[in-house]
Amino acid sequence: MNTLRNKVQLIGHVGNAPEIINLESGKKLAKFSIATNEKYKNASGELITNTDWHNVVAWNKTAELIEQLFDKGKEVAIEGKLTTRTYDDKDGNKRYITEVVCNEFLLLGSK
Repeated sequence: MNTLRNKVQLIGHVGNAPEIINLESGKKLAKFSIATNEKYKNASGELITNTDWHNVVAWNKTAELIEQLFDKGKEVAIEGKLTTRTYDDKDGNKRYITEVVCNEFLLLGSK
């Protein structure tokens, strides 16, 4: 059960082409977002679609594959873990970012 402690699985559509960053250390970083949709009917019977956006990062070989295979709108399934980091913005305010660190993915939908 230890492997279930911090595990995220999402199926959604890629928001934009991934941003690829080559670090001085030789590591590669891919940053992108995924939209997931939830549909339900409200009290009036209207169909409501709720879209959530998730920030995703991937490293090294996974980032290389994402660079080659991901495009805006592509339907994908990803698996990874949640991480939170902080930074100070230009005004000195502390900002928090929660991201999914992707370690596996699967391309879905038509080719």
